[in-house]
Amino acid sequence: MWSLFGLLVAAFGGATLLPLQSEAVLMGLLNYGQHTAFTLILFASVGNVLGSCVNWWLGLKIEHYKNKSWFPVSEQKMQQAQGIYQKYGYWSLLLSWTPIIGDPITLIAGLMKEKFWRFLLIVGLAKVGRYLCVYLIFLGLF
Repeated sequence: MWSLFGLLVAAFGGATLLPLQSEAVLMGLLNYGQHTAFTLILFASVGNVLGSCVNWWLGLKIEHYKNKSWFPVSEQKMQQAQGIYQKYGYWSLLLSWTPIIGDPITLIAGLMKEKFWRFLLIVGLAKVGRYLCVYLIFLGLF
């Protein structure tokens, strides 16, 4: 059971700006064979989606802090990110699974006040799809 909790935490953290590698944890647990692939993919997906939901929520609240001296992102960078999201829309959330750009996309979705149900649906599909691909790689089918 602790291994599932560890996978969930790694997946949650991996969806935030923390440098965690949930794919490596998933592969290790698949190799260990203690849990079914379905259970492992479920825990990884739930953790990763929850982490993305935190990013979305932070995006909703970010406007409140943008004029603070300690705020790490310039007004120009925020406008640039908003412009990109407006150009590609909520379909850009399909890239939420990707390294480097995926986490900021989920934050920008909150900043742009994306509807949570749509955010959850698209990000959920993207995250489950990623872990299914990891599983197929594990099986040697990819």
